[in-house]
Amino acid sequence: MATGSATAGGRGRVRRAANGDAVAVAARAGFVGRGVIYALIGVLALRIAFTGGGQQADRGGAVAEIAHKPFGTVLLWLLGAALAGMALWRLSEAAFGQAGPDGGKPGKRAAAAGRCCFYAFVAYSVLSFAAGARNSGSGSSDRSSQDVTAQALGWPGGQWIVGAAGAVVAAAGLWIAVRALLRRFEKHLRMSDMSRRMRKAVSFLGMFGGTARGVVFATAGCFAIAAAVRHKPGKAKGMDDTLRTFADTPAGPWLLALIAVGLMAFGAFSWANARWRRV
Repeated sequence: MATGSATAGGRGRVRRAANGDAVAVAARAGFVGRGVIYALIGVLALRIAFTGGGQQADRGGAVAEIAHKPFGTVLLWLLGAALAGMALWRLSEAAFGQAGPDGGKPGKRAAAAGRCCFYAFVAYSVLSFAAGARNSGSGSSDRSSQDVTAQALGWPGGQWIVGAAGAVVAAAGLWIAVRALLRRFEKHLRMSDMSRRMRKAVSFLGMFGGTARGVVFATAGCFAIAAAVRHKPGKAKGMDDTLRTFADTPAGPWLLALIAVGLMAFGAFSWANARWRRV
């Protein structure tokens, strides 16, 4: 009886620690870091739209852009630590559930675990780059996508595997875009703490930025499906090539510019999450 009470008490202390101030600070720092990455990707994509060249518009390009600034290495250490904070927060959500009445659902905890793994990888790559592994955080997403696709296509049933992965990414992109358009993100924010003008601004940033992000993911997923159907790894595209493809549409560079501004808006929305997200 006493042992059971002690165990329950220990679990309670762990849960309170996971939902405490330290994890909340880590989560908010993570949103700041995510915002920096997306804002820089948007800036780089905007350069491509108007110059046709420039640095790669993906996470690697954003990391390289920071590295070339004064105190770039210090900034990268801070960015990597912030993204590690996001991974820690997602880990606590996976273990103990998210904020809100339905935050403990198995599906949401599984999604949090996936996000934890993703942000842990991103944080590791940025910190590795800051520590001197220059081929780590700034690698081309296009080359990585094509290498992984080529390897997967060589497996038994590889076309089905790549096609299924592409379908998942495309569906996730559509899910992100639809949720943004429906403003589902508002339930995670303390909207009542904002002024009326700020609520409108944050709502617009979430809708516009989330939709642009979803479109990019969905398009990348479609390219992966095309690579599977045609059995050509070169058809798979990372974020940089996916963004450049928008400039090849009849709308020309203006569509890419719109998507680029949308990604910058998502970066600003992430900063709003750092202030008003329920964690």
